[in-house]
Amino acid sequence: MSIELKHRCPTSIHEEFERKAGQTWTTHYCPGCGHGVVHKYVAEAIDDFGLQDNTVFVSPVGCAVFAYYYFDVGNIQVAHGRAPAAATALKRANPDSLVIGYQGDGDLAAIGGNEILHAANRGENVTIFFINNAIYGMTGGQMAPTTLMDMKTTTTPTGRHAENDGFPIRVCELLSTLDAPYYLERVAVGDPKHNNKARKAVHKAIENQVNNKGFSLVEILSPCPTSWKMSPVDAAHYNLEEMTKTFPLGVYRDGHELELGHPRRRREVAQRDIPAIIGAEVEQSDVDLPDHTTSIDEARYKVSGFGGQGVLLLGQMLSQAGMLARRQVSWMPSYGPEMRGGTANCSVTLSMQEIGSPVIQNPSVLVAMNQPSIERFARDVAPGGAILYNSSMVDQPPERDDVEVVPVAANEIADRLGDPTVANMVVLGALLEIGCAVSHEAVLAALPVVCKSRPQLIELNKKAIQEGISAVQAVKLS
Repeated sequence: MSIELKHRCPTSIHEEFERKAGQTWTTHYCPGCGHGVVHKYVAEAIDDFGLQDNTVFVSPVGCAVFAYYYFDVGNIQVAHGRAPAAATALKRANPDSLVIGYQGDGDLAAIGGNEILHAANRGENVTIFFINNAIYGMTGGQMAPTTLMDMKTTTTPTGRHAENDGFPIRVCELLSTLDAPYYLERVAVGDPKHNNKARKAVHKAIENQVNNKGFSLVEILSPCPTSWKMSPVDAAHYNLEEMTKTFPLGVYRDGHELELGHPRRRREVAQRDIPAIIGAEVEQSDVDLPDHTTSIDEARYKVSGFGGQGVLLLGQMLSQAGMLARRQVSWMPSYGPEMRGGTANCSVTLSMQEIGSPVIQNPSVLVAMNQPSIERFARDVAPGGAILYNSSMVDQPPERDDVEVVPVAANEIADRLGDPTVANMVVLGALLEIGCAVSHEAVLAALPVVCKSRPQLIELNKKAIQEGISAVQAVKLS
């Protein structure tokens, strides 16, 4: 007699939880918790579609923060509430991947409320599983956005009351008012009948992403015996009998006729069209800049100074020139609460390949417009890189013998030109002279784009750039 195997551990779940301390064959979840059940259903669906090696699981802050103990797929952990934002980035960068966000009610409906609302409103082609146990289970049983009326928690010892605490937030109902979500359903776990419906909803939500349908969210009412101070059996009954009165089960959205352009694939733009797209008035004969056929290693620039020194504008010039040069480009600004007079810096990466992150930890080149920039970033420059500093405002040059250190008196030169605000363009010229990932021609072509609101300054900026080039040449000759 042949035996047919009906049940098995999904291959997307580790056979042994080696990352977990203690008993590596058990989870860290409390007895009666719904997380383990939902984990199994998610893993089964991943297996059903054969996507184990192509899945990225976005773990939350909360009880399921250690999902990477259990899921044998790609995993990232994000800050509280940010799973939809991270899932959006992952899916847009890797449209053929299966991207799953997994969040609790404190994570999704509280600090993450804005993130989930806008991801749903954009119709992102991701799948979100929302575990609603009406309480902050991991941090001590505090009131959550979904806590039931009159429910006692550590922060509502006499029960939740509307006049002080508001009402429970119903996420499926809220998201169903938006046009873009494709699939919204609320299910529950606690007995075989409800568990089976939950399994089907999980499978469908993942299938929707596989078929490029758009945003799917399954809200799963889940017992929390520990924080509810109940036995596992009583918690299961409470979940199915009481939770469902506030959060009715059912399908709130199942498809629509909108064409949202899924999957979210980047549209390829003809390189000859880039100048027109970014507003650069470049003659067609000038489009073939020297950069187009010049291979470069990834160049990482940190540009730093006081607010008002044109630090961010300098970074924008590099970025626009990089786009004209047909490079991959990222530009990320950072500034204090008082931009003018406060601290400001930006990170610019130029590369022939796709850029994994706009964050720069070890810049190839530091452009320091003032002394605090030297003190903050000089130590981070990669060996063999360069530090270009404004000697007009830097009293103590960097003490590095493993990088090229180049001074330029940007303020004095700008004053001589009659406008102190072009010191940043002087530095840009100096940067071109010491060696840059874009050419002089590309920078001049980008200038009208960046300065389109003040075209009268374009010629002056060109002069400042040339003066910066000359200043470095003079330093090299001395």
